[in-house]
Amino acid sequence: MKRVYVNEQWCLGCHLCEYYCAFANSGVNDMVKALKDKDIYPNIQIEEDKDVSFAVSCRHCRDPLCVKSCISGSLSISDGVIKVDQDKCVGCYTCILACPYGAILPSPRGVVQKCELCVDNIGGTPNCVKGCPNAAIVFEER
Repeated sequence: MKRVYVNEQWCLGCHLCEYYCAFANSGVNDMVKALKDKDIYPNIQIEEDKDVSFAVSCRHCRDPLCVKSCISGSLSISDGVIKVDQDKCVGCYTCILACPYGAILPSPRGVVQKCELCVDNIGGTPNCVKGCPNAAIVFEER
C-alpha cells in the first residue's frame, strides 16, 4: 500500500503541506476562500528544530496501536487506511497517547483528526504531496 513518507533532508519547513492539507479537507473549491483569515487545522504538521524540519503524518501502521486503544470504535482500517468516524469519537484522546508518531491530533470540535491520505476528498495523490515545493513529501510504496 502506498503511504506518505518524508525526506527530511529536503524539507524546507515552509508549512505549505499544512495549508494544502487544510484546503483538501475544507470542502471548499477555492483555496483563498477556504483558508484566508481562518485558523487552519491540518492533518499533517511540521516539526522544526534548528537543524531539521519534517512533516509528521499518519503512517497507517499494519498493526496500529491507535485502533487497538480506541474505546469508542471510532478508528477503523479500510483498505489499509486508518480512518476516524468523528460521530463515534468521544474525545478521550487515548489514541493520541497510543500513537508512537504523534500523528493524531485534537480537532477544534473536541474529537480527533488525522491523515486519511485524502481518499475521501480528492483521491489519487494526497494534497500535501502535490503541494510540497521541494518534493520532500512523497506518496509511494516502500
